[in-house]
Amino acid sequence: MRPGVGIRPGNVPAYYGGGKLKKLERRVKVAEVVLRCVVCGLGVLAAALVGSDTQVREFFSLEKKAKFTDMKALVFLLVANAMAAFYSLVQGVRCVVSMIRGNTLCNKALAWVIFSCDQVMAYIALAAVAAAAQSAVIGEFGQPELQWMKICNLYGKYCTQIGEGIASAFLVSLGMVLLSGLSAFNLFRLYGKNKANSNGRW
Repeated sequence: MRPGVGIRPGNVPAYYGGGKLKKLERRVKVAEVVLRCVVCGLGVLAAALVGSDTQVREFFSLEKKAKFTDMKALVFLLVANAMAAFYSLVQGVRCVVSMIRGNTLCNKALAWVIFSCDQVMAYIALAAVAAAAQSAVIGEFGQPELQWMKICNLYGKYCTQIGEGIASAFLVSLGMVLLSGLSAFNLFRLYGKNKANSNGRW
């Protein structure tokens, strides 16, 4: 067995052809850890901005409090970003443990699970941002055809903070898309030419 190649039960050997691909593998892992940490932080920030946003206005001696639960799209946004933050935290810990142990192999079943979960989280994050952005546009400009009045001229602070939360959530969705690409690379390299070449050398 050559250096840089290892086998465990249920795992697929990946031949790294010397040091170059091994360095690439390490860089990919570092990039994944950084991205997952960034997504986790931005997810927490987005959820906190949306969840803590309130503003009270008085209309004819009546107080009206605006909060995120008034819009279902914002509830969806908060939940989606909380899920993305927790998921990224778990996966980030897994990546760090893998780097510390120096693993160069990946179980196919685990690779498929990570790839599928990353895809699902990316779709959820994008859907939440799209729904919240549409609600934000209606809140900012209204919908005259349906006689829906704009509210951001009345709740300026509320809308500003929601906008910041949506911007953070948008970055979360972009991060999840990039992570989906990395997990696809980690999965499909197990089926690539390197595996075939290595089989011929053993």
